[in-house]
Amino acid sequence: MGNRLSAIATRTGDDGSTGLGDNSRVSKTSARIVAIGEVDELNSHIGLLLCETLPGDVAQLLQSVQHQLFNLGGELAMPGYHLLKDDGLLALDQALAHYNAHLPRLKEFILPAGSRPAAQAHVCRTVARRAERAVVAVAQSAGETLRPGPQQYLNRLSDLLFVLSRHLNLNHGSGEVYWQSERLKTQQDNTE
Repeated sequence: MGNRLSAIATRTGDDGSTGLGDNSRVSKTSARIVAIGEVDELNSHIGLLLCETLPGDVAQLLQSVQHQLFNLGGELAMPGYHLLKDDGLLALDQALAHYNAHLPRLKEFILPAGSRPAAQAHVCRTVARRAERAVVAVAQSAGETLRPGPQQYLNRLSDLLFVLSRHLNLNHGSGEVYWQSERLKTQQDNTE
């Protein structure tokens, strides 16, 4: 593949518009561009998570996710194209089943805390949810067409990132930080 980016500062976006892969120009505030930005931010946060010391299998999984997210962003940037791999959703489902099988049952909601890698996985999870909402906004926008794959991928990825945060806390010897709800406190007080 040749060098695709020959000029970074083109100045064509100075008017508040940007180009899509089909050579059309849209506002930088359009739902599609917002969704592309959210997916890009998610990919960047996953890159930051990969800077942490992670189990090899988790690192390999997250690197694969980064490639899929790049495909997803490309699909958003090129209306009508199908770049996100169909097997990507299946891989997320398999990873969810694998990592969730070894986790203890939750007693209460957990806080996004514990070890540093787990906390960063929680940041990724929240950004994935925001990216998902942005993709849903594209799909629901008048005049836009978007297949369900990107939305489904982001939904499943946010679930996986939650499970991975729990897995990473266990892997790093950190306990989960449970939310100290009044309901739970009342139940505990009543059983004592």
